[in-house]
Amino acid sequence: MAQSLYFTFVLSCLICGSYGLVSSGTTTVRSVDYNATTVTPIERRDSTTKPSTTQSNKSTNAPAVRLTSTTTSKVLTTTTRPPKTTTTANYSFNTEDLNEGIDKKVEKRVWNKEPEDEPLEFAKWSTRSVKAVKKPKKIWKKVKKPKVLPKKRKPKVVKKSKPKIIGRPSLPECPPLGLESLRVKDPQLRASSYKRRGLGPHRGRLNIQSGIEDGDIYDGAWCAQYEDKKQWLEVDARRPTRFTGVILQGRSSIWRSVEVTVQFSNDTLVWQPAMNGTKEAVFEGNQDTETPVLALFNESATVARYIRINPQSWYENGTICLRAEVLGCTLPDPNNIYAWQQTEQGTKDKLDFRHHNYKEMRKLMKSVTEACPDITHIYSIGKSHMGLKMYVMEISDHPGKHELGEPEFRYVAGMHGNEALGRELLLNLMQYICQEYKLGNQRIVRLVKETRIHLLPSMNPDGYEMAFKKGSELAGWALGRYSYQGIDMNHNFADLNKVMWDAIEFDFQNNDKSKLINHYIPIPEYYTSEDAFVALETRAVINWMQNIPFVLSANLHGGELVVTYPFDRTEDWAPHDDTPTPDNSFFRWLATVYASTNQVMSNPDRRPCHNENFQRYNNIINGANWHTVQGSMNDFSYLHTNCFDVTVELSCDKFPHASELPIEWENNKESLLIYMEQVHRGLKGVIRDKDTEAGIADAIIKVDDIDHHIRSVADGDYWRLLNPGEYEVTVSAEGYNPSTRMCRVMYEHYPTICDFRLTKTPKQRLKEILAKGGKLPKDLQLRLRQ
Repeated sequence: MAQSLYFTFVLSCLICGSYGLVSSGTTTVRSVDYNATTVTPIERRDSTTKPSTTQSNKSTNAPAVRLTSTTTSKVLTTTTRPPKTTTTANYSFNTEDLNEGIDKKVEKRVWNKEPEDEPLEFAKWSTRSVKAVKKPKKIWKKVKKPKVLPKKRKPKVVKKSKPKIIGRPSLPECPPLGLESLRVKDPQLRASSYKRRGLGPHRGRLNIQSGIEDGDIYDGAWCAQYEDKKQWLEVDARRPTRFTGVILQGRSSIWRSVEVTVQFSNDTLVWQPAMNGTKEAVFEGNQDTETPVLALFNESATVARYIRINPQSWYENGTICLRAEVLGCTLPDPNNIYAWQQTEQGTKDKLDFRHHNYKEMRKLMKSVTEACPDITHIYSIGKSHMGLKMYVMEISDHPGKHELGEPEFRYVAGMHGNEALGRELLLNLMQYICQEYKLGNQRIVRLVKETRIHLLPSMNPDGYEMAFKKGSELAGWALGRYSYQGIDMNHNFADLNKVMWDAIEFDFQNNDKSKLINHYIPIPEYYTSEDAFVALETRAVINWMQNIPFVLSANLHGGELVVTYPFDRTEDWAPHDDTPTPDNSFFRWLATVYASTNQVMSNPDRRPCHNENFQRYNNIINGANWHTVQGSMNDFSYLHTNCFDVTVELSCDKFPHASELPIEWENNKESLLIYMEQVHRGLKGVIRDKDTEAGIADAIIKVDDIDHHIRSVADGDYWRLLNPGEYEVTVSAEGYNPSTRMCRVMYEHYPTICDFRLTKTPKQRLKEILAKGGKLPKDLQLRLRQ
């Protein structure tokens, strides 16, 4: 009887402990369904939430972000877990049918807007580039009044034609010589005079950016030393060229010029001015510091080797400063007179090298799926503010589903809409993979069969359409960078760095590190409210990150040549400071892989793009050590998910001319491929229940000496990116005894398999037995007596 009473007492204590009836304190957390915005509080003994796993491809016009928060200071120890399921997870979005037309309302909103409907950022940019003599006058065509039909008949709608400016130019067929893209080298630029080295002729390049310190060697334009009409900036094309125009821009400062003349020469001794009839042409220059202004020459423009830009007027109390690009076509060289000149080689790949707007991008993606239907799948993760869909191309041997043990990889481009090179590279990449897979290229076949690849070419489609309308050379430095709402999405993700650092400080002051977390940090509640200044595009990407277990990613930008890695934000708000993650060595490896295989970055003879010489750092740098960025996608990805993310700055020119796209593809092709292959470095495996062999989701994988953990996904599979070496790995999961083993990562380009089988704790087994109304097995009874 005493033994029976003792046994009953032990059972009662275990049951109470298992169900949290006896607890030192409970924490109220919030659980949010993936597809709903209604938040319901749930009382839990543990500090974790497990949301529903229902997937959806609905528009992101309403917040669709999965989050977790607490009502007390214990928010710092609460984690947001991936969906926990009992069946095989699909991890997919609904297929998009690109045969369907674009919504008429969206089409009218995006492409048929009246000027007054344009956003303020777009409206202030204008192409004031007209060929002029002195002060040019705009001549408007008369608009005919619409015809009035008799009342008896049903009147037809007659739209008023918009007034057009006669002679308003479009970008000519001749491409830029390459002042902005640096194809024109520094020795090819000369000037009559310059104030100092930092304002020399080599700085007179379109969109070049100045340094943050006034008077340094990296200033924002060419500036003449003297203020008279005899000052000039000269460009040597190095061979006979048919010059068709120039693009002018003010200094990246407060000074600017207004009007210029242009001269041509073959020997720099005799100069012929650009003419307008019988008079020398005077071209309208820039009226502000940033807006590019196009000036076109007559069709009978002089063929020459040299061209000079000669400022004729400037603002009072200002000085002569400008940035420029020259448009021209090199003449054929049948006798190979200029064969000594090193010309950049193109590519042998037969890809669609041009800039694609939204409609053309849809057509290209559709053609790829038609060519390779067995390995491709197109889906949308949401819509932009203007209603444009954010399309993703998935490439896999089993598209549309997650395969056990196969890692998920993503490339994201177009976060800043005017940084267009990444968009075109991803469109080229999907074409290339399709073509090479069909040809049996073993490298590509292996990549497709062993990896699930996701390519998002345009995260900011609204911004891209703004920049695309102006063209590659006339969009300037900032037009299209922001979303339609004026949001910089690279600063728009939840700032989880602060949450983490506040938690570290809180636990340090209380001498309690038992509840400190270093991964899956929850999104603060304020960020999820409807009033939060979060772009729809950002919400869509966060939802995408939460629904697919990405392992590795890269975010493609433009305007520099460097690869940056987290953290992107400094801890003490310093302008810049090295702020590494616990996985700093692997992040440096990832950055080095891309930079060292990029043909331009790895060129030791290249010059800096703007005001930073990243060659000192081997073309890689900690993001926060460059400049601090709050709310970056890289930091969010690392702290909220399992995914490692870096930023690749692809080119000095944010929006290169279409003629440069084949060269840029060749510069980046190997880098894009080899970076994807890094998803197979480190450890991978499946965490299973020892008794049932079922996969265990949400298991925490801890690598000794690296203070950043990851978690297994729905089927129990996991991927831990690591450099070669031997590691002590510990796996723990709710209701299971932890397990530790040594795992060795080799130098080969495939991961080390490191599986785990966990045994349930007596409490967990007892809980499951009692839930089913069963009897306790003898071994459990014995352990309970002990």
